[in-house]
Amino acid sequence: MSDSPYLIALILGIVEGLTEFLPISSTGHLILAGDLLGFHSDKAKVFEIAIQTGAMFAIVWEYRQRFARVLAGMFGDTAAQRFVLNLAVAFMPAAVLGLAFGSLIKRHLFAAVPVALAFIVGGFIILWVERRKQRAVRIESVDDMTWKDAFKVGIAQTFALIPGTSRSGATIIGGMLFGLSRKAATEFSFFLAVPTLVAAGAYDLYKHRALLSSSDLGMFVVGFAAAFFSAFLCVRWLLRYVAAHDFTPFAWYRIVFGLAVLATGYFGIVHWSV
Repeated sequence: MSDSPYLIALILGIVEGLTEFLPISSTGHLILAGDLLGFHSDKAKVFEIAIQTGAMFAIVWEYRQRFARVLAGMFGDTAAQRFVLNLAVAFMPAAVLGLAFGSLIKRHLFAAVPVALAFIVGGFIILWVERRKQRAVRIESVDDMTWKDAFKVGIAQTFALIPGTSRSGATIIGGMLFGLSRKAATEFSFFLAVPTLVAAGAYDLYKHRALLSSSDLGMFVVGFAAAFFSAFLCVRWLLRYVAAHDFTPFAWYRIVFGLAVLATGYFGIVHWSV
């Protein structure tokens, strides 16, 4: 669609930023966008994971005062220590399974058809969660979480190793199922993105460093910046949205989009990767 690596980086960066924190799967959208742009090499997969760090920095900036308080109180403030412990506990399940099965997942599931199927299944799960009789909310704030609550959310995050599932969707919906308020589940999903996306990006860059050269730096910078600014706007919007709405519209979006991908592939309108 375009031979300009910078234009491709800009488009994918915007896609990443707008989808990373919504329950619609940024990785899935990047895979599909990469198909349309003809950008789906091994280097493209590294790029798509690396620019997630740009979206992560939008969270660091939005919550910079909170992170500063946590850093200042790590060695003396019980609340800050509990916050760090909760993030570490929630991060571990996906980290362990990602190291064990990451290559296998990339080899077999980083393609349009598996992503579309995950979109559809995830959409129906969100509809089920939103329409079921809600359990009583036990945790109104992230500060009220115990390490056990964090571990449960971490288990939910492991499902996001499947492209198209959505890391934010898995953690937010999982958190709500485990008794977190919608706001607490959303904010903890934001915070959990910091260690998760940094670790994923750093590990993938290191593991596949042989694929990269100094000429790729400009493309990575453009993608990183685009992801940062678009994610910042999206996070601001999402915090206002969850105060008065549920996630049903995102569920229908996932279902319709997933069906559209399967239909366009089946009828030969778009030659998606399988």
